[in-house]
Amino acid sequence: MKLWDKGFSTDKKIDLFTVGNDRELDLILAKYDVIGNLAHAKMLHKIGLLSTTEINGLEIALNSILKTIEEGNFIIEESFEDVHSKIEFLLTEKLGDTGKKIHTARSRNDQVLVDVHLYLKDALTEINTEVDELFNLLIALAKQYENVLLPGYTHLQVAMPSSFGMWFSAYAETLIDDIYFLKAAYKVADQNPLGSAAGYGSSFPIDRDETTKLLNFNTLKFNSVAAQMGRGKLEKSVSFALSSVASTLAKMSMDICLYMSQNFNFISFPDELTTGSSIMPHKKNPDVFELIRGKCNKLQALPYEFTLITNNLPSGYHRDLQLLKEGLIPSFSTLKSCLEMLTYSLQNIVVNTTIVDDEKYLYLFSVEEVNKLVQNGAPFRDAYKIVGKNINEGNFYPDKTVNHTHKGSIGNLCLDEIVAKKNKV
Repeated sequence: MKLWDKGFSTDKKIDLFTVGNDRELDLILAKYDVIGNLAHAKMLHKIGLLSTTEINGLEIALNSILKTIEEGNFIIEESFEDVHSKIEFLLTEKLGDTGKKIHTARSRNDQVLVDVHLYLKDALTEINTEVDELFNLLIALAKQYENVLLPGYTHLQVAMPSSFGMWFSAYAETLIDDIYFLKAAYKVADQNPLGSAAGYGSSFPIDRDETTKLLNFNTLKFNSVAAQMGRGKLEKSVSFALSSVASTLAKMSMDICLYMSQNFNFISFPDELTTGSSIMPHKKNPDVFELIRGKCNKLQALPYEFTLITNNLPSGYHRDLQLLKEGLIPSFSTLKSCLEMLTYSLQNIVVNTTIVDDEKYLYLFSVEEVNKLVQNGAPFRDAYKIVGKNINEGNFYPDKTVNHTHKGSIGNLCLDEIVAKKNKV
C-alpha cells in the first residue's frame, strides 16, 4: 500500500530502490507516528472534520496500535511502503471510511517531519541523561584522585605536573560544552511542523496551535515552507551535537589507550574489562576504548555527510532527504552504547598513585624550580637559564611537591564551580 496510490503499480525495481531500508527505520518512528496521528485526529475533530463517533473510534484504534508497538509486535510488511501507509491501512481495515479521513489536511511530508521532531526530542533527552551520568562519575573520580599527580605532556614530551583530578574534571567540563550543543539541537527539534502539509500549508482551517499543545512542542514552525526546509537542517543540527559528544569520548578513549600501555602504566582495568591475544598470553588489550574511539570518529563524519546530501537542494521536498534517516537514527544507538561503556568501564579504573616517583619524570618539575627562583627575586630569564644549566650538567634535584593555587590549577580544581556551571545548562 502507498499513500500516493493512483490505481497503477510501480516497477518492482523502482519500489526496492526508492523504499530502501525505510521500513526498518520506520519501526523506530512508529510510536511517534501514532502520537502524531492522535493529535492530528483530535484537531480534525475540534474543527469539525471528524464526528465524535469518528474521533472516539480513531483514539481506540490508535491506542491499540500504540500498545502493539510498545509490546514489540508491530511489523511493516513489504506490501507497505512505510509506517504511515501501514497505520492508515490498519485504521481503514478497522474503521472503514473513518480510517481514510485521518490524512485530511496533511501530507506524508509533514507526517515524517513531526515523527522525526518527536523522536529527536526523546533521543536527545536520552543522550543528555547518559552524558549527565558520565559527568557525575568524572567529577566523583576527580574528587577521589584530586591530589594524585599525573605527568602532563606537550608534543608527547614530558612537560609539567598535572593530576588525575585535573584529567578527570577536564573531561567533565568539556562535556558541558557538548551539552550546549545538545540543548541547542533540542531547541531546533522542539518546533511543531505539523500542518505545513507538503510544504505550502492547507486550504482546511486547521488549528496548528492545538496540535502544538497536544504534542507538547514549545512553539510552532510557523512558516510552512520554513517547516519543510527544516528537514535536513534539523538533522544537521543534531549531527553537530552528537559529533561534539563523540569528539570528547574519542579523545578520552585515546588517552586511556595511551595510559594503559606498559610505556605509560598510568592506569589499568580489571582483566574482565580487557581482551587478550590469540598468541601472546601477556596481552591486556584496550579493545573497548579502541572501539569507542573508532565509533565516535565515525560519528564525527555525520555533519559532513548530511551537508553533502542537503547542501545544493532548493526549497521544497526532495527524496534525497529520506537518506538522512539512514545515518541519523543508528547514530543515537551507537553514541548511547559508547557513553554506557565508557561510564561502565571508568567505574572500575585503577589509578597508579606513584607515577612521578619514576626517574624519567624528574624534569616534570623544571618549571616549578624556575618559578621558585623567580619568587625569590630572580628575573624569569635568569632563573630559566640557571635551571637549564643544572639540567644539562646533571645537577637537577627538584622538590616534587607542587603548590598551585589559581582557579583551574591542580591545587584549585573548582569542582563545585564546574558542577554549578553544568547545572545551569
